[in-house]
Formats: sequence, structure tokens, C-alpha cells
Amino acid sequence: MSLTVNLYYTGSNGSARRFAEEMESSGIAAAIRAEEGNERYEYFFPMNDPETVLLIDRWRDQKALDAHHASPMMKQLADLREKYDLHMKVERYVLADEASGDEKFIRR
Repeated sequence: MSLTVNLYYTGSNGSARRFAEEMESSGIAAAIRAEEGNERYEYFFPMNDPETVLLIDRWRDQKALDAHHASPMMKQLADLREKYDLHMKVERYVLADEASGDEKFIRR
């Protein structure tokens, strides 16, 4: 059962976008994508909020997410969040499966 975590990074004067750009250009994002159990790691920019970046981060299970949280990359992430003075909001989801009954409402 995959876990999806939406992280909203908010800053000022374009700092959230610069953070995401540095995550990509520095190779940190690529290293996270290569971690065992990572299924998705993508940044998005809300059209109605230029000071926020949305990260959609999906992991195979809680064990994989826990291993990521214990990895050395978390220090690099924390340092970049501090550098860009970002604040965060986090949402966590479990992917729906056919057994949930929601499948009939989803057009594939």
C-alpha cells in the first residue's frame, strides 16, 4: 500500500521555486528518486500561489519512508529549507485500491 505525502513549501520573493530548482540542480532530488521504495518525487507550482511549491512524494510503504527520513539527505533538505526560509504544510494519503469502492468513480 503506497503512501503519498504532499508537502507545500511556502516562502517569499520566489524562494520556494529557487529551493525546488536547487533540489533538482544539486542532484538531491535525483538521489531521493533513486532510494529504495521511492515511487514518485515531483515538484509542481500552483497557478494561484506563486510563493508556494508542491512536492508530491510517494513511497512503497512506511518502512521505505522511515528509511528515507533516517537518510543523510534529510540534513541536506533541512539545510536548504533553512537557506530559503521556507515554511511547510504536509498532507498524507494512502492510495485507493479497487477494494475501497472508489474505483467506480475513477475514469482511467
